[in-house]
Amino acid sequence: MTDRQHEAVDTGSSITRLRSGEIFAILAFWAFLVVLTAAGLLIDPRVAAVAAMRAALRPEVTSGIDRIALAEYGLWAGLTLPIFWMARRFGGDRPTLDRILAFLVIGVVLAIGVDALLQVISRELMPSADVPRPPPIGSRLSPLAPRFPSSQPVRGLFSRYSFLYDFLVYVVVLTAGLARNYYLRYQARLEETRRLEAEATELRAEAAELHSQVTDARLNALRTQLNPHFLFNTLNAVSTLVDEDPPGARRMIARLSDLLRHTLAEGDEQEIPLARELEMLRRYLDIMEVRFQDKLEVSIETEASLDDALVPNLVLQPLVENAFRHGLAPMQTAGRVAVRAVRDNGDLVLTVRDNGRGPSNPVREGVGLTNTRARLTQLYGAQQRLALTAAEGGGALVEVRFPYHTTQRRSPRNA
Repeated sequence: MTDRQHEAVDTGSSITRLRSGEIFAILAFWAFLVVLTAAGLLIDPRVAAVAAMRAALRPEVTSGIDRIALAEYGLWAGLTLPIFWMARRFGGDRPTLDRILAFLVIGVVLAIGVDALLQVISRELMPSADVPRPPPIGSRLSPLAPRFPSSQPVRGLFSRYSFLYDFLVYVVVLTAGLARNYYLRYQARLEETRRLEAEATELRAEAAELHSQVTDARLNALRTQLNPHFLFNTLNAVSTLVDEDPPGARRMIARLSDLLRHTLAEGDEQEIPLARELEMLRRYLDIMEVRFQDKLEVSIETEASLDDALVPNLVLQPLVENAFRHGLAPMQTAGRVAVRAVRDNGDLVLTVRDNGRGPSNPVREGVGLTNTRARLTQLYGAQQRLALTAAEGGGALVEVRFPYHTTQRRSPRNA
């Protein structure tokens, strides 16, 4: 037997061990039967055998019968505890054929011994050898219990088949012990199952929290990649104006400083209201207007009812920057950028359109679009979409779609 099996046996034994209250209940039960039997012998005229016995026997015989009943139930009270111990120690979780046969053999041997002992006690307590112990209260004469007065004396140590009554008592006691063990083990397993389910629920909650932290770390990493990328591109634009337009370069640096302070003030929030996102976008567009001077037209179209809609922090700036860098920078004519936010069938749709040269074929996405796509996937799973296509009439169109919501929500990957 392995250590785990030994541990299981020990655990089961500790669970089914008799407690002091149960031992008291067992003794009280047998004491109650003694009192009940004695009272029945005295006052119950319906027991024919007892009535005939009381009419035919001397008072000392009736007193001997009471003492035999006391001895019988006292003996079974003493045997109940070891029978319960045997059921607890060898009963196991489920009955097997070898255990059933062993219990039956032990029962037969024990019943014969008890019957012989009671026959000896009856000879000592009764004035004549032909008056054995009475049946329990409520029983009737039976060929399986021949311990009643008869005209013939009892021959031998015990009568034929008289041990079957004691065997029946043994079976009842053993069944009670086994039933108690199975019930206690079932309750223990039920409690263990509940404990394991509670632990599993707690572990799932911890795993979800850990996954949420990992997701936040990935989102922060993606956003920290966007900030240096945006800063590098803006400083590169400033450097082109240092010699050509020093006042314009100074204005760009000042507006860049304002934008960076505003960005840092947002902290680590993954989602912010659309109104705040558009405010940061306008600060970025102020910088681009200085760079492009009179060659840039910008329009932002939205509705006041969408101001509280939550959007990924810094989601529009890389899309607009992509339009400037890949669409409008090579152009000699005036460039146009149109930003639009609408609600469509439960989704919030953000679009950025330019009149530049349009996307390459095949489409190649830069750092801004790649990281934005990754952030959307982390936040919304399969409920989001980012598409870069050629716009009608020329230029490029970037469309971002994700569920409309105004309260913070967990990522589908964390749910």
